[in-house]
Amino acid sequence: MKSAQILSLQVGHAQRLGSEDASAADQRAWTSAIFKDPVSGPVWVGNSQISGDEQADLRVHGGPDKAVNLYPVEHLRAWAVELGLDEMPGGSFGENLTTAGLLEADVCIGDIFRAGEVLLQVSQPRGPCWKLARRWGVPDLAIRADQTGRTGWYFRVLEEGHLQAGSRLELIERPNPTWSIQRAYAVLRAPALSPQEALALAALPELAAASRAGLLTGLETGKRGPRRSTLTGEKDA
Repeated sequence: MKSAQILSLQVGHAQRLGSEDASAADQRAWTSAIFKDPVSGPVWVGNSQISGDEQADLRVHGGPDKAVNLYPVEHLRAWAVELGLDEMPGGSFGENLTTAGLLEADVCIGDIFRAGEVLLQVSQPRGPCWKLARRWGVPDLAIRADQTGRTGWYFRVLEEGHLQAGSRLELIERPNPTWSIQRAYAVLRAPALSPQEALALAALPELAAASRAGLLTGLETGKRGPRRSTLTGEKDA
């Protein structure tokens, strides 16, 4: 069965960044919790978020379907090389869990993992947004994350409990073995290009409600013209 090591666990507080008086777009004020710090020892993982973690815009971030965000360390290492950095530590993409051993091709919508006392279920891929670019000062970083498929994913919490770095994520159930995060993301970013797949993905009861609604809206909009990603932001803001 698939498993991963949790290398680090991070939480962050919403903070005001940039300057209120700046004229340049990349220096203007913005609010985000994308800057996250590692936590040592057991941390409570609740149904809507990890204790101590915040989101700046609850309209599109956080909540039961996006309670925990994961990003693979393998991607952070690749980004560090591509961006010319010595390293990108855990939390660099605003994720709660930084892991080793699982990528988007290895994980499916609805997968249930046991980690410490917590039972987690994969709900949707992450949709990279502009705040990644602001975080790292790389204007096209969100676009590059989208194009490479290095997105990470979200969990909902089926059983609350304590979790800490060093624990393992152990797969215990896989209801949708053909719907990897990799495949789901490709459909979510352009549902009108593959309407039958979009309908099949939307029919999965384990898919996050916002993603399901976005797929259906994307299909309807696609009848009138191209539509971009139906993903609605991520838990980094």
